[in-house]
Amino acid sequence: MTKTPEEIELMAEAGRLLASVFTHLDGLTLAGMTTLEVNDRVEAFIVDDLKARPASKGQYGYGFVLNCSINEVVCHGVPSKDEVLKDGDIVNLDITLEKHGFIADSSKTYLIGNVGPAARKLVRATYEALWKGIRVVKPGATLGDIGHAIEQHAKRAGYSVVRDYCGHGIGREMHEAPQVLHFGKAGSGMTLKEGMTFTIEPMLNQGVRSVRTEDDGWTVVTADRKLSAQFEHTVAVTKTGVRVLTLRLDETAHAASNRAA
Repeated sequence: MTKTPEEIELMAEAGRLLASVFTHLDGLTLAGMTTLEVNDRVEAFIVDDLKARPASKGQYGYGFVLNCSINEVVCHGVPSKDEVLKDGDIVNLDITLEKHGFIADSSKTYLIGNVGPAARKLVRATYEALWKGIRVVKPGATLGDIGHAIEQHAKRAGYSVVRDYCGHGIGREMHEAPQVLHFGKAGSGMTLKEGMTFTIEPMLNQGVRSVRTEDDGWTVVTADRKLSAQFEHTVAVTKTGVRVLTLRLDETAHAASNRAA
């Protein structure tokens, strides 16, 4: 379950490369692109530019390198040549990457064009919830502390937390122990130890927390068809706190403020 310092450095390299994928996406005009075009751009960048492996492709029979989850889609949205990103959409892009035998996993919800204030508020609160969870990670804290911090922030903002999906341990395998719930009681659950690596990936809904899976067997949507947003990072427990292995360049100041808080 725990990783050696050498293994964490290899994971950090995978995380750095994955962060650069999002930087690449930041430079694209996503409005007007199909979700399959986004998928293909990301695959080419990972394989050709980064000389890495898209870890999601082929896993569990999945045929693509990322999930594109638009508006009421909570997670696992499947790229399509018929689905075009349009002005006003929010879309979560969930991407994984393997390098030197270790996997990094991260996601970001993008605002496409002129997004309304209610959707912007949801996306902002979800990102803040991710960092609330990250902020409590340190040796001696518990998994329940992470879930509690996320859930309390979501409730204060007026949103529900999806309970059907959770974060997970990660390393040589995409999904390892433990499960990291995004709700819970402070002080409960497994105690965190130096060297543990896992994802934190809260999904917040505008309405009820209930979800359902579409007929394709992958796409998960909100039961009431209201908006959902998600952000995700891969983290490592350090001797004194937490290291965000998939930290993007635009987040360095935010991360520093959380460390100082």
